[in-house]
Amino acid sequence: MMDLGGQTNTADLIKDSTDATFVTDVIEASKEVPVIVDFWAPWCGPCKTLTPVLEEAVRSANGKVKLVKVNVDENQMIAGQLRVQSIPSVFGFVDGQPVDAFMGAVPASEAQAFIKRLVDQSGGGGLDEALDTAEQMLDEGQLADATQVFAAIIQQDPSQPRAYAGLARAQLIAEDLEKAKTVLEQVPEDLTDDPAIAAIRSAIELQEQAAGAGEEGELRAKVEASPEDHQLRFDLALALMAKGDNEGAVEQLLDLFRRDREWNDGAAKDQLFKLFESLGPKDPLAQSGRRRLSSMIFA
Repeated sequence: MMDLGGQTNTADLIKDSTDATFVTDVIEASKEVPVIVDFWAPWCGPCKTLTPVLEEAVRSANGKVKLVKVNVDENQMIAGQLRVQSIPSVFGFVDGQPVDAFMGAVPASEAQAFIKRLVDQSGGGGLDEALDTAEQMLDEGQLADATQVFAAIIQQDPSQPRAYAGLARAQLIAEDLEKAKTVLEQVPEDLTDDPAIAAIRSAIELQEQAAGAGEEGELRAKVEASPEDHQLRFDLALALMAKGDNEGAVEQLLDLFRRDREWNDGAAKDQLFKLFESLGPKDPLAQSGRRRLSSMIFA
């Protein structure tokens, strides 16, 4: 279904099957990805209407399902075992078992709904697991492997926001800010408000800001000498973010907010919100930082 080189194998998405190959084409294949079986015959008028609808819906699913077509005139054994009494008859297989079915021609919307039910029953066609694996690779420093998997997932299913976010994050870790921004430019418009995309967008904006920050040691010395210089403290927070010390950056920004919450149109609070968003809602630092900021705001 997907290779780690970022290419989708579309040749195997739609195929004809026989009594002899049904186990391989459907039973075994459906343990990897849901398989739709279209029982048809050359003389069947409704079949000629339904089959193109199914083919288009399967192609639009970008590898989440496969379609196997069985000519009942030539393959009566399987049709008999599944008790196919009229055609077209369509069965959905997940994990080697038939889990859903319908008879007769249906409009495209119903075909798409049928596919969605199969994908939901299969746990997303394996992409969630692949995303989890790629994110773990990234956390463990396997940058090249994670990049390949994220790219492959996007190639297979361009509607996965976590894949775009992961790929952009990989580019940030590789210190290639421009490539990270290019990844975000490829995100479909309907995904731009997804939390994962919002988080990586904030991370990119923070890195752009931090790129112009000064040297941490020098800035820290200046802040200690002039603790009421808010710009110096803000610049120190940026320098800390640039070196990956988000905890230190949060401390400096909270201190700045405590000293003057209105400084530079509330820049400390805005920067904290952006940093928390980049870390994600489940990050312990983001959670504790939000609580501390809230206690200051409502004190």
